[in-house]
Order: sequence, then C-alpha cells, then structure tokens
Amino acid sequence: MIEVRDLHKSFGHQRVLQGTNLQIAKGESVVIIGRSGGGKSVLLKHLIGLTQPDAGDVLVDGQSIVTMNERQLLKVRHKFGMLFQSAALFDSMTVAENVGFALRRERKWAEEEIRQKVTEALAMVDLEGIEEKKPAELSGGMRKRVGLARAIVYQPEIILYDEPTTGLDPIVADSIDQLVVRVRDRLQVTSVAVTHDMRSASRIGQRIMMLHEGRIHFTGTPEEIFKSADPIVHRFVNGISDPKEHYF
Repeated sequence: MIEVRDLHKSFGHQRVLQGTNLQIAKGESVVIIGRSGGGKSVLLKHLIGLTQPDAGDVLVDGQSIVTMNERQLLKVRHKFGMLFQSAALFDSMTVAENVGFALRRERKWAEEEIRQKVTEALAMVDLEGIEEKKPAELSGGMRKRVGLARAIVYQPEIILYDEPTTGLDPIVADSIDQLVVRVRDRLQVTSVAVTHDMRSASRIGQRIMMLHEGRIHFTGTPEEIFKSADPIVHRFVNGISDPKEHYF
C-alpha cells in the first residue's frame, strides 16, 4: 500500500531523513516511534505529499507521488484521512460543519447526504448528538474524536495519525487507542501512526518501526520491540537516557 525508498530530507544543515526505507501492507496497522524531533512527523508528511524529499521516492498503491503535480496529488490524497496532533478543528464552525468540511468543499454531495455521513462518522467515534457544539465546548479527548470523525467521514483507504494521544490523560488516551483499532477493523483501513508513547504504540500497532538518526533502525511486533536487546531500542522503550548524550 505504501513504500518509501531511500528517502532523504534536510532543513538547512539539519539532516532529518537519511535514507529511510519502509513498506506498509494494505490493511496493516503500523506505528513509527522515535525521539522527539527525530523526523517522525516529517516522514508522515512525505507519505501524503505535503513535503517533498531531497532524494528518494514514496509510492502509494504502486504510484510514485514525488513527481506528481498538485492535481494528481489531490486524487491520491482522497485515499487518505489524517488526524493531526492538535485535532486542527475550525473554532468558528460547529462539530457538524468541521466533520463535513471536506464533503462540502467537493460540492458533489447533497446536504442531506452530508448530514447522514457526518452522523455516521460521529456515531463511530461515540459522539452522537453533539453536532451543534463548537470545539471550545469540548474536552481534549472529544476534540480528538471529532478530528477522527472528520478523517473517516469519506471512508479513506489510509489513515495517518500524528501523535494521537499527546496531551491526553492515560484513561482518555486508552479510549482513543481503542477507537483507532475499532476504525481500522470496521473500515478495513491501513493505519500509520507516529508517536513516542509506547503504551499507545503497543495497543494500536501490529508492527512497530523505530526511526533513529534518519533511518528505520528496528522493525518488529510490539512483543519483539519490548524484548529487544538492541541498546538503542531498549533505552527508548524503557525511557532510559544515554549518559553520553546531552538532551538539553
């Protein structure tokens, strides 16, 4: 479904991706972990064509998106839904307007169809009956759920999650993780999440990849990554600092 080949990306003198390679199968749930500032979100943006690489290739369904123009990219992006770290809701719009925003922009759906799709999407994330509320009236967890409803409203084939549980308490974070799994199973979507929350990674990932120094350093099941004897992996998953490194 998704393939990344020898991806390189720098910002000024900072080399972020240094030959990243990965493959994600259709219907698979993959979590990409790694240090803060290590390039996880940058990699995610490459998968949807929001960022252009300095070198390398990104293929979606066997098609290279690196050489596509904006019109061609729009067609590919219809395969994707995305839940942003902040949920990225429009404060001036109601929940229903936020969730139905992409459908209204396309101008090919009748208003009744949009309302039905919005209702179904909100029901899937357990938020029935809040269509007329504004984002400011919602808790952080509810805003994340609205963001997820917006990501699934037109039934994409792939959903990208950027730090889906950041800023949430452990109980709310667990409920978001359960929703990610439910959406994956019900809609049969391919899921790609980036996070540094190992509890979340183990709950939603069938396979976990660790991005380290711009490359995929380790790939395995949650069980394999937690049992890994690799010192870099072991320190990360157990939250152990390296005495030879400076963190601030």
